[in-house]
Amino acid sequence: MRKIISFMHISLDGFVSGLNGEMDWIKVDEEIFDYAGKRISEGDTAIYGRVTYQMMENYWPTAGDKPAATRHDIEHSKWYSKVHKVVLSKTLKDAGLTNTKIISDNLPDRINEIKQQSGNDILLFGSPTATHSLIQLNLIDGFWLFVNPVILGRGIPLFADIKDKIKLKLLPTTRQFTCGVTELNYIVDRQ
Repeated sequence: MRKIISFMHISLDGFVSGLNGEMDWIKVDEEIFDYAGKRISEGDTAIYGRVTYQMMENYWPTAGDKPAATRHDIEHSKWYSKVHKVVLSKTLKDAGLTNTKIISDNLPDRINEIKQQSGNDILLFGSPTATHSLIQLNLIDGFWLFVNPVILGRGIPLFADIKDKIKLKLLPTTRQFTCGVTELNYIVDRQ
């Protein structure tokens, strides 16, 4: 069965953005882009919440075609155009969307159907509301976290409204980047 891995930048105190969605505190550089790009390129399915999907859709389809496009922009734009996208939304309709499936109801069954299909791990990008829903339904199998060296004090937390404790196992791929970001890679320990 395929696994859903949540890919997220977080502050040291566990926030994924400021109260108004601010992400200007996130540190990214070529080292992180290269490292994450290799792992992301192995993914063939990506899950987004509506807000993150619309943000991605407004940028990535043409990002690689712009005159000032970086190598990262070109590579990620190509990946984004071919990856199967799943969007969790009660308001979007999938009419006319290319390579995109909208899930608006019966979330556990629909997500488990996708997990049963052949393919690689499913990457859940950003999307704190979607992440909260999938955590509450026990559908996330791992967390790929990029911990930024900042304490926000308040904002949108990665972990909210957790009803039962979730045991995690740290994988040995932990890495510190020269910009101060630390990657933590956990799988959910269901034993």
